[in-house]
Amino acid sequence: MGANMARRLVAGGHRVVTYDLDATAVATSTENGSEGVTSLEELVSCLPSPRAVWMMLPIGQPTEDTIAALAPLLSPGDILLDGGNANYKDSIRRAREMSGRGIEYIDVGISGGIWGLAHGFCLMVGGPADAVKRMEPAFRTLAPAEDVGYCHFGPSGAGHYVKMVHNGVEYALMQSYAEGFELLAAKEEFDLDLAAVAETWSHGSVVRSWLLELTAAALKDDPGLESLQAFVEDSGEGRWTVQESVDLAVPIPAITAALQQRFRSRQDGPLGARLLAALRQQFGGHAVRRSGD
Repeated sequence: MGANMARRLVAGGHRVVTYDLDATAVATSTENGSEGVTSLEELVSCLPSPRAVWMMLPIGQPTEDTIAALAPLLSPGDILLDGGNANYKDSIRRAREMSGRGIEYIDVGISGGIWGLAHGFCLMVGGPADAVKRMEPAFRTLAPAEDVGYCHFGPSGAGHYVKMVHNGVEYALMQSYAEGFELLAAKEEFDLDLAAVAETWSHGSVVRSWLLELTAAALKDDPGLESLQAFVEDSGEGRWTVQESVDLAVPIPAITAALQQRFRSRQDGPLGARLLAALRQQFGGHAVRRSGD
């Protein structure tokens, strides 16, 4: 569990025991009021039954390995929560596997980033109703308020499915802002203050959002964003969202285009763009720019 989540839970009166392969992460968490341990075995032994163990791990093998190590240590009636950005299909499978051991599995899609400590986290939950009910005090403590920002959406996998689509929407929103502000900057004769535009749009505009507030902050700190490279990673959830749209035959062109743009941002002189230049020269004799020009 991240230090900010642990701190918010401790502040809400919950007992939190933390473990991480990185001792520095454990130390940071204990500075915020949790109890630190040095192994999964110690973690499990410190918790009274029925236990609730909350994982916040990178997707894929790190999560698989941790579950494999934890499962034999847990007892029937314990709850295992996955707050990482797991593929919902993996969550369904893991819930089935844990059910065979009598362990309740809850998938928790979490949004809020580094600002969650101050503003609360948005929690999208899937899993057995009785287990979710047992964890509600913690969920409501982590949420922005007692009655908002948390919802149990359905059976195992539902929470991570909702979070997957959430991240796909996030891709498209970010891409729209990026394109809009690039167009604003291109109108050089107006010499627009982009930070001022973002700040103005953040109040009363139909396109106002927290992402727009972050846009204003980024542009205020670095108006031309010259300290950054145009290289944008993807977490994987955008890919899953697009794949799901193919599987369900539901068109999501804006999200798909946003994902493709992230791929393009990582390429230097991509073959496709060079081929376009070559074809224009071939059929029309158009001028091209040669490497090294």
